[in-house]
Amino acid sequence: MEQHPTTEKAVILVSGGLDSATCLALAAEQGYECYALSFDYGQRASSELEAARRLVEAAGVARHLVIPIGMGQMGGSALTDHSVAMPEDGVKDNIIPITYVPARNTIFLSYALGWAEVLEARAIFIGVNALDYSGYPDCRPEFIAAFEAMANLATRAGVEGQSIKIETPLISLSKAQIIETGNRLGVDYALTVSCYQADAQGRACGRCDSCRLRRKGFEDAGVADPTHYA
Repeated sequence: MEQHPTTEKAVILVSGGLDSATCLALAAEQGYECYALSFDYGQRASSELEAARRLVEAAGVARHLVIPIGMGQMGGSALTDHSVAMPEDGVKDNIIPITYVPARNTIFLSYALGWAEVLEARAIFIGVNALDYSGYPDCRPEFIAAFEAMANLATRAGVEGQSIKIETPLISLSKAQIIETGNRLGVDYALTVSCYQADAQGRACGRCDSCRLRRKGFEDAGVADPTHYA
């Protein structure tokens, strides 16, 4: 992935999924020196971390951190608690699904904010999406605006006038538009893992909400689906 010469740095949240891979490519296209941040938070699909490592290696980022967080100990989500059944009946309107992980994006962005201050980075990229999302409250524009306001009140950088921007380039795109954008930028989606319950080899179940949204996105974009299914 080509990066243009720049002194501007950005922290990019990279989960290993389709959206974060596209976000990373967009940050690089905009000329940022990219610092990738991933989390081992007790998620079922630990193979997504291997996907994140593949993506950042292919992108040639300046540095990649993988931070362990014990969110799995708290439970409260089908993504972190194996005793909770994974829903496979599709996304339902106006219902927050059991795959929502309490406060996940708030926690992830807080770590990204801390690292951005250390790096003197001016931007944090996160691949949240309000159109094709699964009903998560921490993927909405209102949440992002509130976090950015807090970030610039609570940091030395913000107080000293070096504001930090939370960039959400995918927030108003459909899944098909995200895939079309990634194709334009040369993202290899075969490297990504989106499935909520992918196996150790990263093979997708094809049944969970994330798999359904991903498959429909490739169909709508008219692009061959490179997903590896179990």
